[in-house]
Amino acid sequence: MISQDLSIVVDGTAMPCYLARLEGGDPKPAVIVLQEIFGVNREVKRIADLFASAGYVALAPNYYYRTHPTLNEPYTPEGLQSGFAAAGRVTRANLRADIGGAIAWLNSQTFVVKDKIATCGFCYGGTVAFLSATMPGVTAAIAFYGGAIANQMASGEPEALADSSDVRAPILLFFGGQDDYIPASAVERIDRRLTDAGKEHEVVVYPNVGHAFFRESSAKLNSHEVADAWSRVQSFLKAELA
Repeated sequence: MISQDLSIVVDGTAMPCYLARLEGGDPKPAVIVLQEIFGVNREVKRIADLFASAGYVALAPNYYYRTHPTLNEPYTPEGLQSGFAAAGRVTRANLRADIGGAIAWLNSQTFVVKDKIATCGFCYGGTVAFLSATMPGVTAAIAFYGGAIANQMASGEPEALADSSDVRAPILLFFGGQDDYIPASAVERIDRRLTDAGKEHEVVVYPNVGHAFFRESSAKLNSHEVADAWSRVQSFLKAELA
């Protein structure tokens, strides 16, 4: 596997990214891995490597680069607070510019199948994945426990669900039934709004797990749910990126 740090220029500024892919072979579809609120850390790179091992080109952009370019916080209350502060400086317009830059860069690479690009995000990145489904160039989106899909964004902007009428790509959404941050009422509202808007989507709720159940530190406790979610992700990508 090839893994490397690189930069993509967005509006004249270098955006740091982590790239993972298998070496050689035919061009592959790509997955943009959207970070948790804690930054492009070891966990985000682990997930990028996971997608690469499944045969995708995985790119994890650091969309905090404008104000917090080196942010990499621990999974602690203090780390969460720092992450929220960084996320509070990121707007919808920033995110669309960054994802657009990542899409353009991927489409220019000889090892990527052009126009076969999905997004997959976790926590804050799950919200970003939802927003990405409104963008041209995104073939499919996967959102794991996106806390601001049905809640105000850290920037103070309206919830991502406000953009539901603009969704253009199929979305696969995962939630934990014991999530302290995302109540069942929010999940039901997301499902209902997308259904009413006629948007292609699937909502998967695992009743016995909480927030961040896919994270490596939680995966052993949630092995059944993690295995099922990863199987669903692979089936979804195989169908949408074929």
